[in-house]
Amino acid sequence: MVIDPAEFQQRRSRFIEQLGGVAAVIPASPLVTHHADVEHAFRQNSDFWYLTGFDEPGAVALFLPHRPENPFVLFVQPKEPTAEVWNGFRWGCEGAVERFGADLAHPLAELPERLGAYLQGAEGIAFRVGRHLELEPLVLKAWGQQLDRAPRSGQAALGLVAPCPILHDLRLRKTPAELVRLREAARISAEAHELARRVTRPGLGERQVQAVIEQHFLEQGARGPAYGSIVAGGDNACVLHYTSNSGTLMGGELLLIDAGCSLDDYYNGDITRTYPINGRFSPEQRDLYELVLAAQLAAIERVAPGADAEQVHDTAVRVLVEGLLELGLLSGSVEQVIEQGAYRHLYMHRTGHWLGLDVHDVGAYRLGEHPVPLEVGMVLTVEPGLYISDRLPVPEGQPAIDPRWKGIGIRIEDDVAVTAQGHEVLTAAALKAVAAMER
Repeated sequence: MVIDPAEFQQRRSRFIEQLGGVAAVIPASPLVTHHADVEHAFRQNSDFWYLTGFDEPGAVALFLPHRPENPFVLFVQPKEPTAEVWNGFRWGCEGAVERFGADLAHPLAELPERLGAYLQGAEGIAFRVGRHLELEPLVLKAWGQQLDRAPRSGQAALGLVAPCPILHDLRLRKTPAELVRLREAARISAEAHELARRVTRPGLGERQVQAVIEQHFLEQGARGPAYGSIVAGGDNACVLHYTSNSGTLMGGELLLIDAGCSLDDYYNGDITRTYPINGRFSPEQRDLYELVLAAQLAAIERVAPGADAEQVHDTAVRVLVEGLLELGLLSGSVEQVIEQGAYRHLYMHRTGHWLGLDVHDVGAYRLGEHPVPLEVGMVLTVEPGLYISDRLPVPEGQPAIDPRWKGIGIRIEDDVAVTAQGHEVLTAAALKAVAAMER
């Protein structure tokens, strides 16, 4: 366990404090069948992990501010030698208390009979409905029994609420310990991109480059890729979520790689780099690459306390539109093109997302009509791109795309932490200057 147990305790304390008198039920992820009787590799629920650090499937955590003598209760799979021979080590109830700081721990099989008593006396129940189909009936039954007894007892949880607003707001602001882990994920991910660029050559398979990247993740002790690695040569790069990685790299084309590792404690890197397969940009490739890089650098400069993600995006869009107008790929005024969205056949996604325990991490971008301001500890990606293809129709009034531009897909992405001084580019070790992309 890399994050100190005291950090998990602090997270639980902040969560319980914000719950007020509401009890929360937070389940772990279950095992998911891949085919027949074989499960996918286990991946813990990020909310459950954030509060517990407990990495076993099927567990359930209770957070009980109305029971200050034992506010953190875990239900876990008990120690069982036969099961552990087949499926590996379990911490059991004793480990849940001694290693993971639970005030009380019970075998998971006892949850149906104990849940109601633990929730009794809470002002409400925080539980995410619609996601945990085996647990949900137990929570609803416990709540229903309270409501049935309310006329006589005078006590019942007043409502069922989602824990997400509280929990995801906490997760949005990374602690110094979390930033250490994100820097480590960024380091490993950046090294993998540099290795991939060095081995890239015409005739190599996209999947061979993927293997170089993901081998480095594993060699460095990461859990593996944080998401399906995108290794897209040529026109494949114009498919935003291309993951088949089955093509052959061709001289004269670009290679777009969007890949990052996930650490054992689930913190992630997320980097995209694009470069010429044969080591030299064509004039069109260079023009577009320099434009995307200029947009990204300008957008990164906007990252600072008090700014917001929409300003980061708008900055990138303006630079891209100005450049596309100069290149003749768009026509009209900058303001008109932006207002009409007449650039979206060439740039159709947002410029970034939150990053943390999830690659597309939790946390609101807007609160009603107002964008969420950036604060110290927030981490986001900055990833403008251009994708020149026939897949989307050219908007009315915009010029047809000259064939010399088609099949060029470029994205440049870095992970950026908000600091008191402005920002820190966590992934700066993955080079992106024009000169560094050529050889």
